[in-house]
Amino acid sequence: MTLSGSLFRCRSETEPLKSTPQSLKLESPPKMDRMSQGSVKLSSGNPIVGKDILPQQEVQQGPDSPREDRPMGLNSGALPAGALSAAADSDSQIPPTEDPPGCDRVPAGMRGDPTHEIAEPLQSPILWHCPDGSFVKRIMVQGQGLDKPKGGSQCQVLVSGLPPGVGLPEGWTQLTMGSGPWRDSPWGEVLEKCLETMCSGEQAELLLPGGAEPPALITLASFTLGKDSWELSVREKEELASEERARGTELFRAGNPEAAARCYGRALRLLLTLPPPGPPDRTILHANLAACQLQLGLPTLAAQSCDRVLERDPRHVKALYRRGVARAAFGELDGAAADLRRVLEVEPGNRAAREELGRVVIRGREQDAGLARGLRKMFG
Repeated sequence: MTLSGSLFRCRSETEPLKSTPQSLKLESPPKMDRMSQGSVKLSSGNPIVGKDILPQQEVQQGPDSPREDRPMGLNSGALPAGALSAAADSDSQIPPTEDPPGCDRVPAGMRGDPTHEIAEPLQSPILWHCPDGSFVKRIMVQGQGLDKPKGGSQCQVLVSGLPPGVGLPEGWTQLTMGSGPWRDSPWGEVLEKCLETMCSGEQAELLLPGGAEPPALITLASFTLGKDSWELSVREKEELASEERARGTELFRAGNPEAAARCYGRALRLLLTLPPPGPPDRTILHANLAACQLQLGLPTLAAQSCDRVLERDPRHVKALYRRGVARAAFGELDGAAADLRRVLEVEPGNRAAREELGRVVIRGREQDAGLARGLRKMFG
């Protein structure tokens, strides 16, 4: 039996084909409905008339199924060799089919399932530790693919179990990587880091170090493609850094030095990838970061930030003053006095520097007096 001009490209029920041309590999065969003798209708196309297939009486039936219960044109034996080559020749004549009704296309650049359908959970969750020690991720449902959110990616995320008052919405929400006030809180910063490690469809518990807070459940349903920092142009990096700087200044003035420091730090990470000497904004960002670190009780880090400023501008008044304050805080009184005197050389009327220098001098005298008393006791 032969099939002239066959449009049916299916595997035999009893003898699978060993090799099939690429054009014949379909995800699933089209559904066929009986119409009338000598015709078959595809569920998403037009009827195929009798000249395209054999009349109904010429189709052989399998031994286990009655004639009226089997689709037209299918049999239980293997396809003849001629039918396969005829099917390959007819591929170019088949018009492209449209998507069936109710089938939504995934937006261009989207990774994952925007319908929020999640796969089955793993029998044994996988623990992943962030290299900087900021969080631990317990993977409950493994994601698909290799792509992960980057800067500018719009992520469809389900967040639940966060402590109240962290500034992050519960339930399904859209978060943009690298943008938005949701990143200002400590939980927001950790959540962004966690999303950078997730694939589409992944579900994980987010745990902070020490286990002081209960884990939050994070589900990444889908995301659009973004860019790594090395993929950004110089102009794009400078624009993003400027936005982070403005946001940091706004947060610092609002009395939130911790969130401001995160903004300044992100801006610096963008600008540090530019070729030297880099834009002048780096100096301002280091100086602003030092101010945040002083308010957060981190004088050693503040002094290091001021060092970066003074390497580029040795007469930067704010950096000299802040390093003087930082040095005084961790007991380096001689260095603190030297920095404050240099401030007064540049700005003789700087009242804050003069007052701080007076305190440093008094502490130095008290320190010297205490050392003298100790020496007298030791050798007297």
